[in-house]
Amino acid sequence: MSDPVDVPITGEPIRLGQFLKLAGLAEDGSHAKDLIDAEEVTVNDEVETRRGRQLTDGDVVAVGGNRGKVILVR
Repeated sequence: MSDPVDVPITGEPIRLGQFLKLAGLAEDGSHAKDLIDAEEVTVNDEVETRRGRQLTDGDVVAVGGNRGKVILVR
């Protein structure tokens, strides 16, 4: 599995569904929902089924072989 791509976010924690779109791991909100419902998304190597899960600095989200890491920019 490849190293995660750093995805900078500003301010508050981000929800999983939003992060999937921002990181390019999902095409849109509907695609993000489908991926999560199909249990194809992991956060820190654990399957996550909550689209509203709050992600924080350092969390690694994966879909298939693609991974993105939350980098909080203050």
